[in-house]
Amino acid sequence: MPRNAVLALVACLLAVAAAVVSFVEGNWLGVVWVLLAGVTSNMAWYYIRRERAARG
Repeated sequence: MPRNAVLALVACLLAVAAAVVSFVEGNWLGVVWVLLAGVTSNMAWYYIRRERAARG
């Protein structure tokens, strides 16, 4: 797996954790963390698919 994809997945997991903590505390800022998790998830898929396409 490419390094950029791993970093994007780590960022996605951290954003999800931050969203959960924000919502548990009753803070609506968690919506921003959910959006960030979506963006980083898409980045990870992009890097994974790009590497697969380069191989094959």
